[in-house]
Parts: sequence; C-alpha cells; structure tokens
Amino acid sequence: MNLVLFSPDELGRPLPRRDPRTIHLCKVLHKKVGDTFDAGVLGGLWGRGRIVAIANDGSLTVELNLDTAPPPKHPLRIGVAFVRPIQLRRLLRELTSLGLSHIDILGSDLGEKSYRDTHLLEDGGAREAMIEGLIQSRDTVFPQVEVFVSLDHWLAMVNKREAPGILRLAPDNVNPALSIGAVPPLQRVVVPNKGADGETISGSTTRKDGLSSGGQLPSGDSVLAYVVIGPERGWSSRERLLLDQSGFIRCSMGERALRTETAALVAASLALEKMGVF
Repeated sequence: MNLVLFSPDELGRPLPRRDPRTIHLCKVLHKKVGDTFDAGVLGGLWGRGRIVAIANDGSLTVELNLDTAPPPKHPLRIGVAFVRPIQLRRLLRELTSLGLSHIDILGSDLGEKSYRDTHLLEDGGAREAMIEGLIQSRDTVFPQVEVFVSLDHWLAMVNKREAPGILRLAPDNVNPALSIGAVPPLQRVVVPNKGADGETISGSTTRKDGLSSGGQLPSGDSVLAYVVIGPERGWSSRERLLLDQSGFIRCSMGERALRTETAALVAASLALEKMGVF
C-alpha cells in the first residue's frame, strides 16, 4: 500500500486485527507503536498516520495528521464499452490510478450484451477497485463514473459540452484517419466543467452507480479531452459514422489487436501526453 486510506466514518475507531490495512502495517511493513505511515481520508486530505496503540486483540489505534491536498484530476473523460466484469474491475483500478476525472462505461452495437448485467457497479466491487487505484497513486478522490446505454447517448452528452479545441480521440484500426502519434498537441482553452444537469461541478457529486465522489474535479480553466474505446469486436459502421459526425479523430494505435482494457490505458496515456501532462 502506497497510502493507507480511511473512510470518514472510520476516523476515531480502531482498525480490527484482520483488516487488510492492519495486516499490511504490522506484517508487511513491520510497524510498531509510535511508527508513522502515509495515510489519507477518502474525499479529503492525506499526510501521515501514527500507530498509537496495539490492543491485546491485535487491533490498532492510530492518529492522523493530514495536511496535503490530493493531486488534481486530469481533465480527461474516457468512455469504454462494456467488458467482462473481471476486466472492468482492472480497468477501473488502472484508470483511477492514472488520475482521470471521468470514467464512463457504455453499451455498443457489437459488444456482448450480457456484460451489461454486471453487478460490479452496484455491489461495491467498483468502489473497491477504484480504492486500489487511489492507494497506488497516492490519491484520495474518486473519479466520476457514469453508465450510458449506448454510444449514441454518450456522444449526445459530449456534444452538449462542445467547445473549441477539445481533443476527441477514437482509437480504431478500421480506416483510421491517421496514427495517434500524428495527432497534434492540444491547445489550452477555457472549458466550463458541467455536470449532467448543466450545473458546474464542484465539491461532491453523485455518480449514476450510486457512489459518492468528493473533492477535486477539473477546474473551469482546464481542457477537457474525450477518448472513447470500443468493444473487442469493434464499432459498427453506424457507430463509426456517429463518431465521424461528432468530430472524433478515428486513429490507429498500431497493427496489433489489443484488449479493450489495454487499448483504454494506452489511449488515455497518449491523450494525457497530447495534453501536456507527461
């Protein structure tokens, strides 16, 4: 664990002996009373924690001194077609660790329809996966996650937020316009950061999966870029036409066929490079 995270309702309560955080601190890091460790509160600050006591039952009492704001989210919104639940879990974890502001999961014409029946977004599995990503990247703030029934609905949302200079990438090896490496760097423009209801996003938001996301989403003077990744069977001809009409650059990422989760991570990383993050 790069960061021991606590939810706000855990503050002031001992960590049970069998809690993964207790096991990590005592068995992996060999921490003892008085030792310190990196800690944070979900949706809040991070800093240092200290073990105050270890009870006879093995539970830990800790105190926290949190004074550091989490890193700001990168203003990139990625849409990814539904994948198998085990892949979706990995995808949410890794995209969260990249620090993206928004992660959207969407239906598609050729995607496996049964994947949409996953309960991962409802039973806490998505939250657990994203917490793993936060721990890895020393962050405390969840990305905003939404589910869209189709690419059509996702593009309708994107087009409502149209602004000059926004980067729109759709990696696709079928008749791509150019290689993703040939896409020019993005110029900074003022992009209002609006929620689904048209209100400016600030503070805490509620995602369609029912999870609460507090903290820092992109500020209004940040560029918001869009990347969309199709299912492993690819986009349909109808969907490719929709992408073209919505101003997305359909670009190649090489000749190899990639898994959806791999393509999403590569495309997000390359988009962040175009945005000047790397």
